[in-house]
Formats: sequence, C-alpha cells, structure tokens
Amino acid sequence: METFKYRELQQLLKSQIIKGIYKEGDLLPSENELSTAHGMTRATVRQALQKMERDGYIIKKKGKGSIVNLKKKRLGLLSFKGFSEVISHTDEQVSNQILKVPGLQKWPKDFFYPLSDMELSKEVYYLYRLRSVNNHPVMLEHTYIPNIGLADFDQRSLIQGSLFSTLAIDYQIEVNAMDQELRAIKADRNIAVLLGIQIGDPILHAFRKYGTSKSGFFFYSSLFFNTEEYAIGSYFQ
Repeated sequence: METFKYRELQQLLKSQIIKGIYKEGDLLPSENELSTAHGMTRATVRQALQKMERDGYIIKKKGKGSIVNLKKKRLGLLSFKGFSEVISHTDEQVSNQILKVPGLQKWPKDFFYPLSDMELSKEVYYLYRLRSVNNHPVMLEHTYIPNIGLADFDQRSLIQGSLFSTLAIDYQIEVNAMDQELRAIKADRNIAVLLGIQIGDPILHAFRKYGTSKSGFFFYSSLFFNTEEYAIGSYFQ
C-alpha cells in the first residue's frame, strides 16, 4: 500500500546516511527527484522526509531542501544518576508511563546478575515503566529492588517519578555506584511497539547493578534505549 511506502524510503535514506553515502551537510535529492527515482507520489516522499526530520537525520530549509544533520541532542543516561535527575538539569520534559503497578514477586529465573543468598531469600519489587522525553519514548525500564528494609514500598508513589529520590528521602538509601554492561541489539515486536520504532531497528540494551549507601543493598535494571531522536551518552549536551 502507498500509505506504508514512505517507510521504505525513510529506511533507505537513513541507511544511506549511516553508511556515509550522504554526509553531514549534504543536500538530499529533491522531492521530485526522489519521487521519480523510487516511483512514489510526492506526498509519500514528503511523509518520509518529515519522519526523517523528526528523527533528527535531516533539517529542511526553505529554498534549499533537505540537508543531512546528525547533531542530535545528547542525554546523559549512561551515568549512574537517575533518569529524572539527568533530565531535570535540562529544558526537556520527562514523562513516565507505569506499565505494571510495582508489587512483590519472586526473582526471575536466570537473572541477568548473580545474586547473594540473602537477596534470593527475599522477594523483589518489580518496576516496569516507559520513560519519555518531550513525548518521545526514550527508555523502557525493568527494575528489580529487593525487599530489604523497604516497608510499604509498593504503597508509595515515587517522588516526582524518581526511584532514586524515593529511596533517598523515604528510606535514607543513596545510590553511589553502578556496574553496567551494554549491548547493541535489534528491537523485537513488543519493544518496537512501546518505543515507537520498527521491528528490527537497532537499540541499546543496558544491564545495571546499582550500589548504595546501605551495606549489602543493591538493585538492578534492564534498560532498552531508543536512540532515534536522542544520542545516549554519559552526560547531557
């Protein structure tokens, strides 16, 4: 269907930019040229270019056309500061969608970090949510917090949406360290739907173990980052 052809052109142009066929500052072919070359209507070509612009691959200048632009805003989400704390130092607007109400459960089998006998003897609070910046889905979060001195944790609302602030203010537990493993993977159907991307699109997967001021207390996250609109780094620029 013509309605979905714009995605083919969008993916082709994105691939050509990533491969360096079109470089920073280059002018893409005009809408007429792309329409003729790919057998698409100008409306379809325009839709593809609009999506490319929203994703930060081009900028459109009146009288010139579509110019390759890869200078994305950078989010410092690879540091051990919390998502809310990182974004709070910028002009960006953050929102959270709770995908599963936090509750106690057993640790998942084949957990992604080794656990101590003490941790395994406790149930764990599971937090599943989608984090967005300026209404753009950026991070899908699975976090596991052992029930060690966290009375009524599932009965509380996170302070300004921040787990780090809630632990610090309500339980006097400060996050002070982080071990992290990063992998580049392709989005499966569920992740693609939640992050608003295509199945098979490249995403960043991070496994984290957070150290805290409370002896023997650690919590863990499995995070999926959408880098279409924002670059993910260790600081915000």
